[in-house]
Amino acid sequence: MAVPALIDSHCHIVFRNFDDDLDAVAERWRDAGVTSLLHACVEPSEIPAIRALADRFPEMRYSVGVHPLDTEHWSEDTQNVLREAAGADERVVAIGELGLDLFRDKNLAEQLAILRPQLDLAVELNLPVIVHCRDAAEPMLEELRARKARGCCPSGVMHCWGGTPEEMHQFLDLGFYISFSGTVTFPKALPTHDCARQVPQDRFLVETDCPFLAPVPRRGKRNEPAFVAAVASRVAELREQSLEDVAMSSTTNARALFKLP
Repeated sequence: MAVPALIDSHCHIVFRNFDDDLDAVAERWRDAGVTSLLHACVEPSEIPAIRALADRFPEMRYSVGVHPLDTEHWSEDTQNVLREAAGADERVVAIGELGLDLFRDKNLAEQLAILRPQLDLAVELNLPVIVHCRDAAEPMLEELRARKARGCCPSGVMHCWGGTPEEMHQFLDLGFYISFSGTVTFPKALPTHDCARQVPQDRFLVETDCPFLAPVPRRGKRNEPAFVAAVASRVAELREQSLEDVAMSSTTNARALFKLP
């Protein structure tokens, strides 16, 4: 039986632990049916290396942005650096990953100070955002709702979803997609399981967030794009659907959000 086509909607293969075997990793993701992957950026110094990876792997698209835990990488000219990088390469299909993380850091004001200009840039460039939101649903929703009221809220995806169904529905109401990672395979991730069951068919993506969060049964190992098949398989089980249906929907949704070929 043919392997269903999948999109890994969030990965980080620029990291050094892929240096020695990236060609083999690519062969495995192709064998697993991964036809496209979206490489997320966490800070501007990564952009040249990510661009070089896109040159090497034609199925790759990428984002540009600054992660909420990397506020020290933001300076007065960072917004312009991101603007120029996005304008210079049509393979840039999103701004991010941006967001809020109050699990690791409590510097909400600093995080908002780098989040807001990135959201502004996404609206300016008509690009979706990739949102990292950990222990910060309330301030994130407050920010996005205020923007929605002013008509300046970008589209986007809540990446590596780990919130509650109630939080998920509030982000869905704002027009956001929900992306499931290897955490959906973890036995104790019950709220994530409920979200996977409840999310509308036209509003979910699948991702690896590799090299982090490898799915069961590879938990604790280096994650890689091929393992998105295990994520999709678990989402299919939770939704009582076929893997083919979940693969088709998640692929269609990712293509719609990021305008992928």
